[in-house]
Amino acid sequence: QVQLVESGGGLVQAGGSLRLSCVASVRTFGLYTMGWFRQAPGKEREFVAASRWNGGSTSYEDSVKGRFTISRDNAKNTVYLQMNSLKPEDTAVYYCAAEQFGKFDRPKISDFGSWGQGTQVTVSS
Repeated sequence: QVQLVESGGGLVQAGGSLRLSCVASVRTFGLYTMGWFRQAPGKEREFVAASRWNGGSTSYEDSVKGRFTISRDNAKNTVYLQMNSLKPEDTAVYYCAAEQFGKFDRPKISDFGSWGQGTQVTVSS
């Protein structure tokens, strides 16, 4: 199992930006599909964005398209989530997930076997 450590969460005003980072403890990071999910209070965990294991393709949940960008640095074993034009409804705990050769096109929670501990993002209005 891969150990994942997220960072970069915090409190930001609506319209602001944050960049989340997730470092993976694995030797073959490039072979892992990396995903970001989020869970708001009282709601189920939902997909946000994913980066395919060869790094060439990405997918996004509809509400974040054009505002969020997922990227990865295989040399640093790190995946990022750049979040711009944040809205109060983006408030949630954001989780990083990893799966070797995993599905990247709108994956489900069950498509990932490794998860980070989560980082809180709060957007004030």
